[in-house]
Amino acid sequence: MEGKHVSTHPEVPGEPTKTGTAILETATATIQGFGPINKIHQHLCAFHFYGHDMTRQVEAHHLCGHQNEEFRQCLIYDRPDADGRLIGLEYIVSEELFLTLPDDEKKFWHSHEFEVKSGVLFMPGVPGPIQRQDLEKVAKTYGKVIHFWQVDRGDTLPLGIPQVMMALTRDGQLYENLAQDMEKRYGVSFAEEREKRANMEGLAHGIHPLANAGSKGIQTVLREVDCKPVESVPRVFV
Repeated sequence: MEGKHVSTHPEVPGEPTKTGTAILETATATIQGFGPINKIHQHLCAFHFYGHDMTRQVEAHHLCGHQNEEFRQCLIYDRPDADGRLIGLEYIVSEELFLTLPDDEKKFWHSHEFEVKSGVLFMPGVPGPIQRQDLEKVAKTYGKVIHFWQVDRGDTLPLGIPQVMMALTRDGQLYENLAQDMEKRYGVSFAEEREKRANMEGLAHGIHPLANAGSKGIQTVLREVDCKPVESVPRVFV
């Protein structure tokens, strides 16, 4: 599948960071704790596409931390360096937890089995044998992704409504130029990784028919409603 390459790293408008701001950040960094951020322990690289438009494909760098063995949460950036834009979030759950979700919730979650076994989901710079230990687990999970910043449109700020994103589920979906660009920059071969992962086990119960938007399109839309007034909220007196 061929497609145009669109810059996913537009310049953010605004004054350059001032020296005083940088000094203040350095001072607060030595005083405050950053527990949630410090739990991040891995960098997963893959691609997402908009749930309503597969032609809009975005490189996604996941910086993830485990909450427990069955749940991890990831910050999604458009690139992994210090200037990366925070464009979204992903929650990753085990197959067991996914199966406990209500049916009307399952459509928001995508499977990871194809991404892993095809080689396009990888951990940059990590030796294959070490990657494999974790990716064998990722292949058996589902993820829910929301992107807030539509960098593929060239937006210089996070504009519009947050959108549900989906992931690759079969051959022929990913734009070849995006794949080649990623392989070149990170010195990886998706084809070689596919061969090495051929015997990986996937989801024990197979890909759930309601996952991946039920093989349909899914889009977030804005609907105006009456705002519930404060008076209607029950008051609790202590």
